[in-house]
Amino acid sequence: MTTQQSTTQQSDGTSLSNHFIVAMPDMADPWFSGTVSYLFQHDGDGCMGLVINRLTSMTLGDVFESLNIDCQDETLRNQHVYSGGPVMPEHGFIIHHSKEGPWSSTVNNGYLSITTSPDILEAIARGGGPSDYLVCLGCSGWSPGQLEGELRVNAWLTVPGDLALIFDEGIETRYDAALKRLGIDKMFLSDSGGRA
Repeated sequence: MTTQQSTTQQSDGTSLSNHFIVAMPDMADPWFSGTVSYLFQHDGDGCMGLVINRLTSMTLGDVFESLNIDCQDETLRNQHVYSGGPVMPEHGFIIHHSKEGPWSSTVNNGYLSITTSPDILEAIARGGGPSDYLVCLGCSGWSPGQLEGELRVNAWLTVPGDLALIFDEGIETRYDAALKRLGIDKMFLSDSGGRA
């Protein structure tokens, strides 16, 4: 399901809330090289997002144990946790559909929510969590005007929000799938973007 742009507006009338940003091949920052990030919030205060195609070495079992949450489901315990970004890497962020569950969410843009409270992890461990979710450590953030500057120098491509890219596409294919939504084949993507 493709969703429409958020009503939150930048001073120039545009917002990238509920969009993806895809790193160009010549991305200078090694942390974001090869990544696809979902942007939850983009307004006059800056931008917040989560990388959706990079895993950590930690599993959900490690997270459950660190929080003293009992979980007997070995398949669940063996799931790897995503690396959401370099900001607050010790904090957990759970992405899920906005309308699911009683959990108090840190960010809710009308399409997806980020929840940080341990009760959502307890629900996941019991099998009563959201139907679709990603558990991330850390998030990504840009100060006011920072992302706009990076877009001007062609560091990123932008892709309208499509929840299937997060929850239905495999992690190994998310980068290519994001490009395909723009009609771009990675093989033909230039190593350096042009300027208008």
